[in-house]
Amino acid sequence: MSDPAASRPTAAPSLSGLDRYFGLTAQNSNVRQEMRAGLTTFLTMSYILFVNPQVLSTAIDVPNAFVQLLMTTAIAAAFGSLAMGLIAKYPFAQAPGMGLNAFFAFTVVQGMGVPWQTALGAVFISGVLFVLLSVLGARQAIVQAIPNSLKFAITGGIGAFLAFLGLKNAGIVIANPATLVGMGSLASPTVWLASIGVILTAALMARKVTGAILYGILTTTVLGMVTGAAVYAGGPEGALRSFPGFDGSFLGIFGTPVWPGDLVGQMDIVGALGLGLLSVVFTFFFVDFFDATGTLTGLSQRAGFIDAQGNMPRARRLFSMDGLAAMFGAFMGTSTTTAYVESAAGVGEGGRTGLTAVTVAVLFLLSMFLWPLASAIPAAATAPALILVGALMMDGVRHIDWDDIADSLPAFLTIIVMPLTFSIANGVSLGVISYCAIKLLSGRAKQVSPILYAVAAALLARYIWLTEG
Repeated sequence: MSDPAASRPTAAPSLSGLDRYFGLTAQNSNVRQEMRAGLTTFLTMSYILFVNPQVLSTAIDVPNAFVQLLMTTAIAAAFGSLAMGLIAKYPFAQAPGMGLNAFFAFTVVQGMGVPWQTALGAVFISGVLFVLLSVLGARQAIVQAIPNSLKFAITGGIGAFLAFLGLKNAGIVIANPATLVGMGSLASPTVWLASIGVILTAALMARKVTGAILYGILTTTVLGMVTGAAVYAGGPEGALRSFPGFDGSFLGIFGTPVWPGDLVGQMDIVGALGLGLLSVVFTFFFVDFFDATGTLTGLSQRAGFIDAQGNMPRARRLFSMDGLAAMFGAFMGTSTTTAYVESAAGVGEGGRTGLTAVTVAVLFLLSMFLWPLASAIPAAATAPALILVGALMMDGVRHIDWDDIADSLPAFLTIIVMPLTFSIANGVSLGVISYCAIKLLSGRAKQVSPILYAVAAALLARYIWLTEG
């Protein structure tokens, strides 16, 4: 007789609570892969711990401003990434955004004379608007209205933007007053170190080495240390210097956290609601709306979360998280917290679930204690990751119909404008406006969603308003 037990179906392997919550198996991932991806993302964006305080300290006058701003930057980044990972369950990190911090410090506070507390209130209000539009479904409706050609172009444009940022950080591309940009000196330590990093990381990727991007960053960092290459900030008169070591901290890597008590809860919401500041609120809202929407759409496209109909899972939660992060960041005392395009490095390393973002959050919290260790990663070591991930993100442009000028020109403008204007929002804006205009004037108006026409009209009105202003 046959054994009855042998005919029973084999029970599915039990999944851990972590696996069930984040859906690791469903995304063909595992804890180790997600944590490695999170570390990669953190390393590519950890510069914000030092750059954001440098920018904001020019406008925010509190005792020990740099250290307090470093701490609030870490806390805001940890909260934003944690919300993205635990609530939206996406592998995208958040932190105070570059560009918006400069607008906050130099234009609003220093240029317009707005108190920094009131400017924080404007950031908080813009965050509230983000959440409302996301909960109402407006942001996901806009994403669904964007044609696939522009979605692929947004992803490619972000790739070009990342590569340009990496080339800039490496010193390979520099400013030139005669030609806008030029070639950096090949004798520069940052150039040769980053170039070695690109070749080494690419070779590891070609060999299908798991963790190639992370290994590339760490190996390039060690190479910079042992060769004494002048690739670290802090030299005399702004010059770069060799690795200075871990001076002034316990055992060389531990620093004492400082609670940013002079920043927390200082935002002035009532003052920001004044008529004279509505334009400031609108600018914070508009720029981050399209910058974050473009970033999240491009990253989702790259990670394979968007289906053929333009839908993405948990869209309302996804788009609400940058608004929630902006509100919390303003409460903590920093400019707009938003989704980071450097998350593409973690996606390229295999990050597919919210565990990647949670890992980033934990690392930002640890950086409050280990910030001397985080400072050991020079920009020249993370630049290769940005360049290579940028190259990978160009893959989708082959799906664009380049024979149809109504599709190809808006796509091209989207891709090329992002790096040349150093703005994802500008690339998305010009792509949408040109797409709608060409379709309308070529007799193909019905191919465009009414929602996209409305968005294009609003974008065009903003550019006209800025010109007149």
